[in-house]
Amino acid sequence: MKGKGAGFFWPSFTDLMTSLFFIMLVLYVLTFLKLTYQQKATEEQLKKIKEIQAAVTELPREYFAYDSTYKRFSLVQNIEFDRGKDVIKPDDEVYLSKVGESISKLIKDLAAKYAGQDIKYVVIIEGMASNDNYSDNFPLSYKRAWAVLKLWQRENIVPDPKVCEVQVAGSGTGGIGRYAPKDEIKNQRILIQIVPKIGEIKIE
Repeated sequence: MKGKGAGFFWPSFTDLMTSLFFIMLVLYVLTFLKLTYQQKATEEQLKKIKEIQAAVTELPREYFAYDSTYKRFSLVQNIEFDRGKDVIKPDDEVYLSKVGESISKLIKDLAAKYAGQDIKYVVIIEGMASNDNYSDNFPLSYKRAWAVLKLWQRENIVPDPKVCEVQVAGSGTGGIGRYAPKDEIKNQRILIQIVPKIGEIKIE
């Protein structure tokens, strides 16, 4: 049965399918371009994150030794505390003050270098204790780290609190990366970790 205009059905159907094909092709191209851009952005963001993580290790080697295994810093000069004490010796105060100044400078430089990015930093001062049967080694290790922070505060060299938080911790006679038992006395030390807190990375 043929109606009026039936002869135009197939050409119209072909035009419709051609139009749909081009619409799908355009959508495919747009989707491909969007995914390619997102992948590129993600790769650039990952590269920037790795760059920031590497930057926090750029502290003076005269004060710091970076442990790549445990991703943390130990002080080149061993800070010796008397058994059961958390008092920093006068000779060590000068050294620890320079340590604080170095960290403050690094944080300031990083804040300027990555201005506009959503990045904050956490400086963790970790006190440790040797396994010498002292009954309060865990709170003692915390107090040793706290003594360092109090020294920095007294010298007014704490990193900018707008971009950096300083945390005090004590691992007592536990923790990883300790000296072997024959060097147990060396575990009466201070460790420092600088951890970037990375939010949204903007790629220009």
